[in-house]
Amino acid sequence: MDKAPMTAAGYDRLLEELRHLKTVERPTVIKAIAEAREHGDLSENAEYHAARERQSFIEGRVIELEDWIARAEVIDTSKLSGDTVKFGATVTLADEESDEHSTYQIVGATESDIAGGRLSITAPLARTLIGKAVGDVVEVTTPNGSRSYEIVEVAFG
Repeated sequence: MDKAPMTAAGYDRLLEELRHLKTVERPTVIKAIAEAREHGDLSENAEYHAARERQSFIEGRVIELEDWIARAEVIDTSKLSGDTVKFGATVTLADEESDEHSTYQIVGATESDIAGGRLSITAPLARTLIGKAVGDVVEVTTPNGSRSYEIVEVAFG
């Protein structure tokens, strides 16, 4: 069983989503199925089929979340430091061509959100950055071709 590294905040989000599914969503869908059954013929009952589909999604997501939580290796990023990029680091990059700056925190796969500035440890860019330091230039192959970035800052906490 592979460990799944994640931040404490990411772990807490998974626990909260699991709690919500078990205590709010699951009882709601069970009630919806029971109400739909009361309408009679289930073969042509769209409400029943929609509720069963929703139940299937919820149960699948519960299994997925329980798996992630069981494999979680929570890393306290507030205790990390140094000048090299590692899990939990917040890295500011400068695009070598456009000189545009972007900042990402390297997080676990379940917490990634590029728009929110969280880059999965499994992403090609993150894998390229690991072990590098301020001033290093990295080249990463993206679907749009190769890009070069200079590491401008590495921070923790």
